[in-house]
Amino acid sequence: MLRIGVVGIGHLGKIHLNCIKEISGFDLVGFYDIDSEVAKDAEQNYKIKSYNNFEELLNDVDVIDIVTPTISHFEYAKKSLEAHKHVFIEKPIVTTIEEAKALMEISKKAGVKIQIGHVERFNPAFIAARPYINDPKFIEANRLSFYDPRGTDVPVVLDLMIHDIDILLTIVDSPIKDIYANGVPVITNNIDIANARIEFMNGSVANLTASRISMKKMRKMRLFQKDSYISMDFLNKQSEVIQIEDNLINNGEDNILSIPIKVNDNIKKYAVVKKIILPEVNAIKTELEKFLESILTDIKPEVSLEDGYKVLDVAHQIIMKIQNNLLQIN
Repeated sequence: MLRIGVVGIGHLGKIHLNCIKEISGFDLVGFYDIDSEVAKDAEQNYKIKSYNNFEELLNDVDVIDIVTPTISHFEYAKKSLEAHKHVFIEKPIVTTIEEAKALMEISKKAGVKIQIGHVERFNPAFIAARPYINDPKFIEANRLSFYDPRGTDVPVVLDLMIHDIDILLTIVDSPIKDIYANGVPVITNNIDIANARIEFMNGSVANLTASRISMKKMRKMRLFQKDSYISMDFLNKQSEVIQIEDNLINNGEDNILSIPIKVNDNIKKYAVVKKIILPEVNAIKTELEKFLESILTDIKPEVSLEDGYKVLDVAHQIIMKIQNNLLQIN
């Protein structure tokens, strides 16, 4: 059993606590939260030891799970790596590129596993669609949410859009050629709504939109590639794949529909619609289970420190583009 401790018992931290309690192979030793009142309530409600300071918790565990506001990620991760503890860090990895580079240097000497909490990698919608993804040339993502004070300490790019940036970099195997972006603060002093167009060297183009001031919730991504269209609904955890086939497919399955398409007088093709719904899973629990597996089997974590750095780098490029545009306007 690997002894694990959680840092940060806010909304997401409590979810992590519940997930870890259900994972065989982890021994949940306790948690630390800088807010003593929050810690006291959590200790009573979850019947888990609350530590008075981070150093005491660090000394008693093999693994640290960091679920604090982004601004404190670097401090906790640095101390954990220097103590040779395995580290799970919620997204985004840290606040700045300089901090991310510093963590990468420290990690080289630590000899431990590090995983970043880009949870959409474990969403059934992405898992179902992934086998069908093959060199998409146009990607469109919309991630909209109601206003919530949680997460507003950072721009919406780091709060919401970063999920889609991670998926994008996972499915497009090409260097970025150029980035165009716009956005604006509306309610907070940070960017609340943002749009980015990302062009890749292989010709792929992505259009990402994120808003935390929407009247509805949406977490969708659409991919267009040769002979197929893929739609992923991360919120409802389901996917739809439409493939162009030469032959009619009729295997009696409810989730498959073939629609004839007349290409010309001599050629007829079929649009084969496949609705893919995987069993409901807890994506946060799954990512923590995968992290445990990487430690026990000594394999590379599903979302590595390098992955987290690349995503953060693109996110900061988008933010810089938006800030420069705002300066020109003002």
